[in-house]
Amino acid sequence: MDCFTDMMLENTGILGMIGKAERGQATTQSIKKHKASYLIAVGGAAYLISKSIKKAKKIAFEDMGMEAIYELEVKDMPVTVAVDSEGHNIHSIFQNIQVVPTKV
Repeated sequence: MDCFTDMMLENTGILGMIGKAERGQATTQSIKKHKASYLIAVGGAAYLISKSIKKAKKIAFEDMGMEAIYELEVKDMPVTVAVDSEGHNIHSIFQNIQVVPTKV
């Protein structure tokens, strides 16, 4: 869906998106440009995450099923900010960390 992100943010006023994968550089820049955000959810935790959704309304692309755009009302949703409104990307931050092996 990265190829549609800029168009969607430009034309809809979406404040944030939720997914489970890393977004590309162009998408990260689009998120920054539109002061939006991208939240990541842990894969396999759909049931836990769904419990935090209090209200859901399809607002666009209804024929696309789970890829449709929903307006959500949530409470205590267990997600992590992956790309904030200034373009800081958790994936690129942790790419540069070197893991030092420890002897056991």
